[in-house]
Amino acid sequence: MKKDSALLQTKPSQADNSIFQGTDNPRELRAISALLKRPHWRKEIDNIAGCSNTPDLISRIKKRGLDIRCKREIVIDRDGKKCRSGIYYLTQSAIRKIKIWLKRREQSQFSTGS
Repeated sequence: MKKDSALLQTKPSQADNSIFQGTDNPRELRAISALLKRPHWRKEIDNIAGCSNTPDLISRIKKRGLDIRCKREIVIDRDGKKCRSGIYYLTQSAIRKIKIWLKRREQSQFSTGS
């Protein structure tokens, strides 16, 4: 199904230098959890997160301080036409930030007894 791959040239984002304070938004949490496991196609994230606008969801997560990239793949659609579909993935910086946030959250819950 996949024919060719082209990685979009992306500049380092401001998210690289910011602190991830976390989120309590269920859609964002489901997307982050899925992306920690592996990269996902845009349509997969729609289903996993329970949304119909993954680019907006990803944009909101990025504003929280996580660097999420999108690799564009040339695929063949159901009509036999070439199109470009996106695969979202977390950078190593984003993964580190999430791990730090999870550890802080765990310590906070442990210390408060929640």
